[in-house]
Amino acid sequence: MVRYIEENITKMLETKIISKSEVLCAGGDDGDTSPATKVFQDFQINEEDVGRGGGGLIRSWVDSMRACSPSHLKPFNNQSSWIKEHPSALNMFEEILHESEGKQIVMFLDYDGTLSPIVDDPDRAFMSNKMRNTVRKLAMCFPTVIVSGRSREKVYSFVKLTELYYAGSHGMDIKGPEQNSKYKKKTQSLLCQPATEFLPVISEVYMKLVEKTKSIQGAKVENNKFCASVHFRCVNENKWSDLAHLVRSVLKNYPKLMLTQGRKVLEIRPIIKWDKGKALEFLLESLGYENCTHVFPIYIGDDRTDEDAFKILRDKRQGLGILVSKYAKETNASYSLQEPDEVMDFLERLVEWKNLTSGE
Repeated sequence: MVRYIEENITKMLETKIISKSEVLCAGGDDGDTSPATKVFQDFQINEEDVGRGGGGLIRSWVDSMRACSPSHLKPFNNQSSWIKEHPSALNMFEEILHESEGKQIVMFLDYDGTLSPIVDDPDRAFMSNKMRNTVRKLAMCFPTVIVSGRSREKVYSFVKLTELYYAGSHGMDIKGPEQNSKYKKKTQSLLCQPATEFLPVISEVYMKLVEKTKSIQGAKVENNKFCASVHFRCVNENKWSDLAHLVRSVLKNYPKLMLTQGRKVLEIRPIIKWDKGKALEFLLESLGYENCTHVFPIYIGDDRTDEDAFKILRDKRQGLGILVSKYAKETNASYSLQEPDEVMDFLERLVEWKNLTSGE
């Protein structure tokens, strides 16, 4: 019987609706260093702007959508100072091992753009068999968590490994391993769903968004259970403003939802104090590593929503974050990797090191 770990949620989650100032910070920063990134702070559905017709808000949304587009970001070779601050995790592998010496490594991995390439059709974001085998071997060495904005069921259908922890819907749907994990005994029947009360409203908004965005060629709406996503990767840039208007026309009637942005995707989420950073803390506690000095979490991700987890690790000076990006971005991560292939190389080196040091 799956149990809901209510006592942990009560302790870690403040159930009140967060303030407007907190909504402005929700989702973190995608990392563009230009002033345009600050417009993301206007990603709120507020009554004051509704009274003015919403023009300024829509412009802010579209400006932020453009600011996060790869065509507006600078490649690494123009950002040598950024590389010095966020060096390659492959080049610094020995230093990372030194930092983790004598500690239990716990792996947290984003999915899209980290374990699989970013693709035009989100339903076809398949990971390679080689990457799957690498992650399987990784989970034999360390507790391993997949943290994704996708629904937990959807990301599991891509990964197909029962020995992992899965945190879907940006950490709002967490489930422990089903089998074949030596860490399962610590989190038997783990299930954490702090946003259950929002299921009906997310489903309702999803259906309205599907209907509203039919007129925008290339737009795709995805139901991620505890959140909804509007993908605009295949939408012509001159239609982004129209899309933003349509999304706003739906969300203005739902004051307990907020809008954040990922890589060519708008995310509709409940306004609660829960994100990938909270999910990381919850899982470390569930594994018995709360306030523990001998644990070393490594979080690898490519999206602005991963910044919540990077920030937790940096603030606590515990473990490290690795940003996956070919472009220089403002980030709380300590290291960088450029693409999923480099992520796989890094994970394989970790597995090889663990097997050598454990005599396996």
